[in-house]
Amino acid sequence: MSKSPIRVGIVGVHPEKGWAAVAHIPALRLLPDDYEITALSHHDSILAKAAAEKFGIRTAVASTEELVERADVDLVVIAVKVPRHLELVTLAINAGKSVLCEWPLGANLEDAIKMDELARAKGVHTAIGLQTRAAPAINFVRDLIKQGYIGEVRSSTLIGSGIIWGEAMEEGYKYTLDPRNGAGMLRVSFGHTIDGVLYALDSRFASVCGTLATVRKATRIVENGEDAPMHVPDQIGVSGLLENGVFLNAHFRGGLSRATNFHWEINGSSGDLVVTTPVAYIGVGGFKVQSAQGEEALHDIEIPSSYGADRFEDGIPQSIALAYERLASDIRSDTQFSPTFADAVDLHQLLAKIERSSSEQHG
Repeated sequence: MSKSPIRVGIVGVHPEKGWAAVAHIPALRLLPDDYEITALSHHDSILAKAAAEKFGIRTAVASTEELVERADVDLVVIAVKVPRHLELVTLAINAGKSVLCEWPLGANLEDAIKMDELARAKGVHTAIGLQTRAAPAINFVRDLIKQGYIGEVRSSTLIGSGIIWGEAMEEGYKYTLDPRNGAGMLRVSFGHTIDGVLYALDSRFASVCGTLATVRKATRIVENGEDAPMHVPDQIGVSGLLENGVFLNAHFRGGLSRATNFHWEINGSSGDLVVTTPVAYIGVGGFKVQSAQGEEALHDIEIPSSYGADRFEDGIPQSIALAYERLASDIRSDTQFSPTFADAVDLHQLLAKIERSSSEQHG
């Protein structure tokens, strides 16, 4: 592909809310040499037109079918709720377009495999929205580990919060309480986070044991005060040995903690690293990295600007923009910097193993 901007069509753009408006559009606008948003869609034509007017996008359509067939769209971004991913991704692949789909790829492992196999058969380029792999803090920690900064890594401990799946949630997230929709805490906040952790540790689980529990039996819907049954886990415990010999232990809680919302510790033979963020899980930003080598006390270390903070301000769009930079290189130069549908399938398989482990132990 030429060096002219990659033309993007985004599926699922609301003028006032949603991940496309909060993350994708701001991130793409930070990369005018790499991307041009040429079209958007929303199933409500009035909202599609309102979004196009608000964001200055020249074309609005009311169907994914129309968007994916447009000659001025090279890359289709799927930014809708998980249950529709299989249908819409399939349309884009069959139209021969490159596709970036938000994580989770499928409502279940089987759907994810179907999309990956179809993309391979059609020979289209795929990317999955696991943008934490592009975050400055994650790549800084990954490089420190590779450089031997803390010696041989022996263990890693993680504690995190899901933000939602707590005492209350907004109506728009109610669909995540149904496990059939594939958008509970295990797949969303924990899935994003464990993917980033494994990327930084440059390994995969050789063996894993999981315990999932639904301690809260209901959550309150903010808008009407009614209780909604909690049918997905609000407590996740995972332990296992990685292929590189590191022991990893992780605990995620639904909602927010009044104490520690995110703390990730990496222990090595000659030092330790700690990554924290006040915003509960790894996908939102606000990172602080600390270290201690030898007899040192734990202290803050600055993330070098070369990891992207010199070009993109901290916040949700930062890691998205950095991920889009990697994707532009992959599409144009056939590099392999971005996670693909194959990586998404691997993560879905890991989460399925955790579910099976919990089920086998606890019924």
